[in-house]
Amino acid sequence: MKLPRTTLILVLLALGLGSFVYFYEIKGATQRQEIKEEKQRIFSFAEDDVQALTVKTKKLTLNLERSNQSDNPKWLIKSPISEPANDAIVSYLTDLLVKGKSDRTLPTPANQLGQFALDPPQATINITLKNQQKHQLILGKQNFNGVFLYAQTDTTTKPDGNENVLLVPIDFENAVNRELSEWKQPVDNVKSTPLPSNLPLPTPTKAK
Repeated sequence: MKLPRTTLILVLLALGLGSFVYFYEIKGATQRQEIKEEKQRIFSFAEDDVQALTVKTKKLTLNLERSNQSDNPKWLIKSPISEPANDAIVSYLTDLLVKGKSDRTLPTPANQLGQFALDPPQATINITLKNQQKHQLILGKQNFNGVFLYAQTDTTTKPDGNENVLLVPIDFENAVNRELSEWKQPVDNVKSTPLPSNLPLPTPTKAK
């Protein structure tokens, strides 16, 4: 049966509208969300890309380097001591660096960074990648409701004289403010092994 031309046009318009709704509203929404989340990421590198870290707080400057010898330990403390690092503690920090997202960006004049405790900062994390690229995360104080930290990354002053201040997860505060002992690989307690009960008793020495 041959459809009237008007009906055929309406059918084609309906199909076209359906395709538009699918690609723009459904599939497009997913892509837009992925792009938004990608833009919110603090850094774009992967965990395996990180070769070295320097964590500087008000109490400690710690240099960490990925071990090239084996996977256990994965990380080594290079200074202020030279010991295997606590992989779980370092992995917690690298996971935040790789997966952490910025809630929002606040353009701020350079001379007002002090109000966010960014000059001087609470802590600074310097990151060196395997390809020798370097990145930096500067951590300031908590925001007004204690949910985020003010922070800066790879700071550059824009033509208008402002610098971008980010709001990053407060978990960074717990990740860097640690005692040196926490960064060291835990030492297993060595339990003393009891002597077998069938060993002969020592012969008493006679007095001369």
